[in-house]
Amino acid sequence: MSSSDRPQPKPGVMEISAYVPGRETAEGVAKVYKLSSNETPLGPSPKAIEAMQAVTNHLELYPDGAAHALRDAIAEIHGLNPANILCSNGSDELLGLLAHVYLSAGDEAVFTEHGFLVYRIQTLANGATPVVVKEKNARADVDAILAAVTERTKIVFLANPNNPTGTYLPVDEVRRLQAGLPPHVLLVIDAAYAEYVHRNDYEAGVELVSSCQNVVMTRTFSKIYGLAALRIGWMYGPAHVVDAINRVRGPFNVNAMAIAAGAAAIRDREHLAKAVAFNDEWLNWLTKEFERIGLRVTPSVGNFLLIHFPDAKGKGAAEADEHLVSRGFVLRRVTAYGFPNALRMSVGTEEANRGVVAALTEFMNG
Repeated sequence: MSSSDRPQPKPGVMEISAYVPGRETAEGVAKVYKLSSNETPLGPSPKAIEAMQAVTNHLELYPDGAAHALRDAIAEIHGLNPANILCSNGSDELLGLLAHVYLSAGDEAVFTEHGFLVYRIQTLANGATPVVVKEKNARADVDAILAAVTERTKIVFLANPNNPTGTYLPVDEVRRLQAGLPPHVLLVIDAAYAEYVHRNDYEAGVELVSSCQNVVMTRTFSKIYGLAALRIGWMYGPAHVVDAINRVRGPFNVNAMAIAAGAAAIRDREHLAKAVAFNDEWLNWLTKEFERIGLRVTPSVGNFLLIHFPDAKGKGAAEADEHLVSRGFVLRRVTAYGFPNALRMSVGTEEANRGVVAALTEFMNG
């Protein structure tokens, strides 16, 4: 049977490389430490678990299609108008919906060379052309982004902080980027790791969205809030963008457990503060330890580190990965992100963090 005798995907779909999540297993090892998906080692707030469990008595009921309780909680904590908030099945859904609504065949979407792989996937899925720009010192380069914008550009995706590098753009640079864009180009600020950043020159995107008609900010509950399994994302944007996305999203795209747990989680400021403090302590410790044994680390403001390995034979990222997996430590290969000789490590428990340092010390000295 020829391919013409069966249904065919629309052009471009079969050119997409599917997203591959972080590895989870290590065969033949008694205990596995999964450090490949930037999951918080502290887990979710107990209040979030309690709120989620309360919903299990009414699973026959559809969730609130507008996710009012979750939007109100987000608005309360961040001082926003709930009418400008849209909740989703993970921020990945929002990135897909934004591409679906604002990109068509012949359009272009701009993002940086080490940006989130979903930007490329969603651009191609909607028939548009990905335009990839170089970074400078593993950080987004505003001038390079603006130089890549053409009359066909409809979206600029900016992860801030970026994954897998952990670098960020200061707020003045993000403002300069927005000011240089034509008004019809939508700037999507993907701030999935914003809660981990406490630098005086960082702003997640709230102020820019509030003052512009062509900027949206996406956020997630999967990282610092520890609710990755529930898939909760949200967007803050101008009324006209929220209205457009609301017209095409699924009618019940956020489940009832997610709504309840998310609302409880974002209000538990004590649990959030513990997660920030834990991450600060171990991110700093890991950076120093890796540098002590001769590895280069890209300075990170997220809950992960990009570890660069020597070019020397037998000491590269692939060999280091094999060594770590044999001892139960699963990190993330980042070749698809443009770093063939690096591994990304999520900050884990104290036991996991010390174990990785010990294993890599052995590897480097072997």
